[in-house]
Amino acid sequence: MKRDDDFEVRRQHIANLTDEELYNRFWELTEQVVAPLLELGRKNTTPSVERAVLLRMGVSSLDTQKIVEGCMDRGLMGHGAGHVVYKVSKAKDISIREASEKLAQGEYWDDAVALFKKEA
Repeated sequence: MKRDDDFEVRRQHIANLTDEELYNRFWELTEQVVAPLLELGRKNTTPSVERAVLLRMGVSSLDTQKIVEGCMDRGLMGHGAGHVVYKVSKAKDISIREASEKLAQGEYWDDAVALFKKEA
C-alpha cells in the first residue's frame, strides 16, 4: 500500500512563514491545546489529588490530611494545597517542610488566607 504524499498541500498555509513566525505559531497552538487542561486542573481537584501533591512535595503523610482539611475549611482548595504550603513557606521565609508542619499544627492559616485574598 502506497501512501499519497500530500505534505506540500497540507503545508501551504505555513509555507511562507519565517522560522520565528513558525516558532510563535507552534507556541500559540500549544497554548490552545494545553489551556483547557490547565482550566480543568484549576477547577477540578479532590482531596486525594491534593494529598498526593503534598506527598510529592515531601510533606509527611500524617500532615497531608490536616493540611487538605484546613484548605477545605478556609476555601483555599481552588488554589491547591501545595500552593498554599508553598506561599506560606515563601512569605515566612521557611522551608516547605516547616510550613507544612506549622499548617498541620494549626498555625499560619490566617496568613495563608490573607496571602490568597491579596491575589483576588
